[in-house]
Amino acid sequence: MNIAQTKQIDIVDFLKAIGCFPTRETACAAWFRAPYREDMTPSFKVNKNRNIWYDFGLARSGDIIDLGILIYRTNDISRVLKLIENATPGVPVKARTFLPSSEERNETLRNIQIGALTSVALKSYLASRGIDMEIGIRECREIHYTCRGRAYFAIGFPNVAGGYEMRSPYYKGCIAPKDISVTNTTKTTLACCLFEGFMDFLSYLTLVKQGKLPPSCRQPDLIVLNSVNNLSKALSRLKAYKKIYCFLDNDDAGRKAVDQLREMNTATVYNMMEAFSYYKDVNDLLRDKKRMP
Repeated sequence: MNIAQTKQIDIVDFLKAIGCFPTRETACAAWFRAPYREDMTPSFKVNKNRNIWYDFGLARSGDIIDLGILIYRTNDISRVLKLIENATPGVPVKARTFLPSSEERNETLRNIQIGALTSVALKSYLASRGIDMEIGIRECREIHYTCRGRAYFAIGFPNVAGGYEMRSPYYKGCIAPKDISVTNTTKTTLACCLFEGFMDFLSYLTLVKQGKLPPSCRQPDLIVLNSVNNLSKALSRLKAYKKIYCFLDNDDAGRKAVDQLREMNTATVYNMMEAFSYYKDVNDLLRDKKRMP
């Protein structure tokens, strides 16, 4: 069983298969005592719609493979895959997308309030992704809103059109309009760094601050696509640069975007992630979360 197949295994089914049963379960979520540490009060939650888990006690989250690493106490991914497969012989593997329902996708966010990032829970989430807290507080905002009558909050990252990308351990979305984000513009530099998502942007700044990744150039402009599909919205800006340092995901979509930029013939385009082929993106590089070759 490979990584993609393993990720299709339902986390709740996996936990039940190894003898861990929820203390509370609904159609959308299940609560457990953390299966890899002593947990007197159930603080381990599985989001059934997205098939991800979040440990409120440790402020950590992940997929079934991340969970296997903690349960089986090994970073050997091949071994983790085998152990999960052996533990779930009767659990069906189905193609699943874990997308929100049409009702959730079409629901309007209401009572939106935007302020400084102060929430302990949201800062803990950033910390779990390895982000330097000073950078996170400086670059991000805290957004409170209601959806279907319930109150929620998330990390917000502004774009050039007045919208926001939003992230929390359980939510990934945006406040329209969706657009690119541009920071650190000096109007004098001829170089820029290009990122796919704002978590990669924050990871890059953290790596530079830690001295683990040298700045690509002196005071570059920093552009975040907020989705590789937004590349067309960034092209007019990108044509102004002589050098473009791409920190896009190590996947087909990311490589295709780099090729598209090179076809413009207006700048020298560097695929900075080629040197880190064992990592899916900049955040995985920051957390040293290698993938299978």
